[in-house]
Amino acid sequence: MEVRQVNQCPIARLVSISVTVGFLGAPFLCAQTVSERPQELSSIRDNVERLASDALEGRLTGTDGIRLAADHIIGELKLLGAEPLPGVDNYRLPFQYTGSATDAGTTLRLEAGRELYWEDGGLVSALSFSESVEVTGPLVFAGYGLVVPETDGFSYDSYATIDVTDKIVVVLRYFPEDSEGDLRSLFSRYAGLRFKASAARQRGAKGLLVVTGPRSPNAGELVRMTADTAVADSGIAAASVTGAVADALFDLVPGKTLGQAQQELDSGNPHVAGFDIPGDATLNAKVSRDRRTGHNVLAYLPPTTGARLDKPYVMLGAHYDHLGRGENGDSLARSDESGHIHNGADDNASGVAAVLAAGRELGTQVRARGIILAFWSGEELGLLGSADFVDTSPVSMTQVAAYVNFDMVGRMRENKLTVQALGSSSVWHGLVDSVNETFRFDLQRVDDPYLPTDAMTFHLAEVPSLALFTGSHADYHRPSDDADTINFSDLGRIAQYGAAVASHLANETTPPDFIEIERTAQGGQAMMRVSTGTIPDYSSEVDGLLLSGVMAGGPADQAGLQEGDIIVELAGQSISNIYDYMFALDLLMVGEPASVVFLRDGRRLESELTPLARQ
Repeated sequence: MEVRQVNQCPIARLVSISVTVGFLGAPFLCAQTVSERPQELSSIRDNVERLASDALEGRLTGTDGIRLAADHIIGELKLLGAEPLPGVDNYRLPFQYTGSATDAGTTLRLEAGRELYWEDGGLVSALSFSESVEVTGPLVFAGYGLVVPETDGFSYDSYATIDVTDKIVVVLRYFPEDSEGDLRSLFSRYAGLRFKASAARQRGAKGLLVVTGPRSPNAGELVRMTADTAVADSGIAAASVTGAVADALFDLVPGKTLGQAQQELDSGNPHVAGFDIPGDATLNAKVSRDRRTGHNVLAYLPPTTGARLDKPYVMLGAHYDHLGRGENGDSLARSDESGHIHNGADDNASGVAAVLAAGRELGTQVRARGIILAFWSGEELGLLGSADFVDTSPVSMTQVAAYVNFDMVGRMRENKLTVQALGSSSVWHGLVDSVNETFRFDLQRVDDPYLPTDAMTFHLAEVPSLALFTGSHADYHRPSDDADTINFSDLGRIAQYGAAVASHLANETTPPDFIEIERTAQGGQAMMRVSTGTIPDYSSEVDGLLLSGVMAGGPADQAGLQEGDIIVELAGQSISNIYDYMFALDLLMVGEPASVVFLRDGRRLESELTPLARQ
């Protein structure tokens, strides 16, 4: 293709007026164009429709569908002239993860005058993070197995009065049922089973047995062996047993029952001492892990000038994986949609198409810094791809000036564009406003960088980050998130906006500073035990929690809540934001109605919501 010099900014061509952007409002002329766009590239609509087609079967990480998606993305990158990263000869960068974990025949044997033996998978099952190993030792009951470091003068240690060295520890799932208020919230943050396994291992235990007590949600049931994507196990044999197995163990302790022990811990002295269970147990934990390889896709647009700027890379990224048919448990499909392909048009074919379109613009412009275009896999499994990249990247994170993320940017309503993680640099507010003088979005500003998107990975790596988002909706994580629901005209504007931000970052002499933001104690660290069936709109700036939808038939639906409602009070707790809401969830009891106050069309309404147990 013939390359010719032109003087008009491509963004100006799109919007028919010149663009000026700058840090803190300082004017910055749009970078001069150096070449025309390749005409062979797919349009934004074509890219979304291809990536969100049934042929790609929902783009689940590690499947043929996501490999086809990567092929398509790489084809587009080659057409726009992007290269593999410096020092790398491939657009695909692999990372390892655990695709699934299943019990492979875990058994438990107890010698206590007579032999008790359990091998039925319905009675004993390894936990997904267990080490595959056989261990033998005395049994000891350690209450809830909680270790809570001192907080505001309060601490809690289930192991304070017992020695568990070389023993197999029996603990209750969750945390004391009758705890209330701040104490309940504090307990919940240390009640995760991986945390309990780590606490037992650090105190010398050989193994861990978990039972769901009769006063808890899911009483007596085995812990479901959910996907655990970590490559490494926990370093300890860990299994779940049913209430029937636990009752048999407690029958060996004179004057003790499981129910009595839990009652004492729940409503009496929280530091009730643990005790030995007679006999020696042998736990043979067997876990079959399906080790898989995922692939991020990365490409590079080298700088076009000889300038040597500090931190010579600017990154734009979007995750390209989705949920397949919803088999990994994060689907919000209704019962009649179960097993259907989740095409993920907004989440996140829209973001991929936007990054490709922004890369197309930036590829025609003068660049003092190189542009890295990143497409992450494993995001839906826990930000796996981006997390691996910051740890193993051929490009040091200390050399990255900034990262701009595009996640769910295809459903703009009322001209509202949410810009998240603004608190990660002092320049962001001025820059996004200055760029917006041309685009005239109704910007919804969120300072918090600790949100469930890949921008958080880069913030944790001390890279100034921004995240663009148009809000959640009733099709989120459902098979109905299809290409025909996308607002393509505004998606194009968002891509151009992101390109304008990146163009400034690529040419500004001084890179953005980084501001470390303390993670709020309420910021998603709790082990959620309850389900309310709400779908929050993370883009809202309202005082309260705006709902983008509710799960059909769920507690919120049955309480009469609907899309557009704003929750302002839950269980007597005032709700001003998502963190207040998460804190209030800690206070809810499964099956016990809680008051919920919400706003609808300016009217203040009240109902009762009865939480369900989260499996």
